[in-house]
Amino acid sequence: MGSVPAAMRIVIPGGSGQVGHILGRHFQAGGHEVVVLSRRVETAPWPVVLWDGETRGKWTSVLEGSDVCINLAGRSVNCRYNPKNRRAIYESRVRSTRLLNEVIASLSHPPVVWINASTATIYRHALDRAMDDETGELGGNEPGAPDTWNFSIDVAKAWEEAFFETATPRTRKVAIRSAMTFSPDRGGVFDVFLRLVRLGLGGTQGPGNQFVSWIHEADFARAIEWLIGREEFAGTVNVAAPNPIPNRDFMRLLREAWGYRVGLPAPRWMLEIGTFLMRTESELVLKSRRVVASRLRESGFTFLFPEWAEAARDLVNRTREIGLSRAD
Repeated sequence: MGSVPAAMRIVIPGGSGQVGHILGRHFQAGGHEVVVLSRRVETAPWPVVLWDGETRGKWTSVLEGSDVCINLAGRSVNCRYNPKNRRAIYESRVRSTRLLNEVIASLSHPPVVWINASTATIYRHALDRAMDDETGELGGNEPGAPDTWNFSIDVAKAWEEAFFETATPRTRKVAIRSAMTFSPDRGGVFDVFLRLVRLGLGGTQGPGNQFVSWIHEADFARAIEWLIGREEFAGTVNVAAPNPIPNRDFMRLLREAWGYRVGLPAPRWMLEIGTFLMRTESELVLKSRRVVASRLRESGFTFLFPEWAEAARDLVNRTREIGLSRAD
C-alpha cells in the first residue's frame, strides 16, 4: 500500500451513507481518527458533526489540522429526475464543494489531501471500448442519449469544475470517478441487485450487452488509502475493478453465487415502468459504464477482487452471515 501516517485525522463530509460507512470502518480499523460531517445527527462508531453543506459553522474547526478530507456530500441519485430533484442533486454537490474550497483555502493548517467524489457516469455510453483515465471520452449530448443521461453527465462535469476551480496550494486534490461500490450493507446498491435475484427477477436487464462497472468495498477503501499515500496522484482518477462485464453475465454470475439458475429478464419497457414505480431512473442499469482504473494499476495497486464472480461469492457469503447474525 501507499505510505500513510500511522494515525491520521480523516474528515468525511457527507459520510453518513453507505460509502461513508465503508471508509469509516476501514480507516477506524487502521487506527485512524474518523469524523463525519452530516446534515443530520446520528449514532455512529465515530463523531458526527452537524453541517448544512452551504454555510460556515463550528464544523470548520474539525478540518483545521486534519490530514485528509474525503468529500462525499450530495443528494442521492436514486430518485426520479424531476425538476426539484435535479436542482437538489446539482446544488448539493456543487455548493458543498465550493464551500469546502473556500474553507480549506482559508485554514492555517489545511488537510494535506482532499479526495472529492465524482462518478464514472461522466464517460459516454460505451459498448465499443473501455474508458480509462487517460483516453476515456466524456459524454454529453450524444445522439439518441436520453435527457436523464445528459443531466447526470452535466452534474459530474460541474462537480469536478467546482472542485478544481479554486487553488489550494497546500492541499493535493484528487477527484475519484468511481464505479458502483458493492458491500453487503443493507440498503446499498448490492442489496438492491441481490433482492432482485432473491425475488426471481435477476435475469438480463434491458439488452444485456451494456457493461457494468463495479468495485468491491475492500478494494474501494484500499484504493482511497493508496491515493492518500501516493503524492503523484492529483487530478482525476478512475476507481473501478479492472474487468467490467456485460449485464447479462453480471446478473448470471450473481444468480450463481446466490444459488439460483434462473431469473426473469427485464426488457427495456419493463425497466422503464419498474423504475418509475420505484421512483428512480433506468439509467442506473441501462447506460453502459465500461470504466477501468489504468492509473491505479500502473502505479502498482493490486485488486483483491479483480473478477466479478469472486467478488459476488464473497458479498453473498457475507450477506448470509449478516442475516444469520441478525436472526440470532
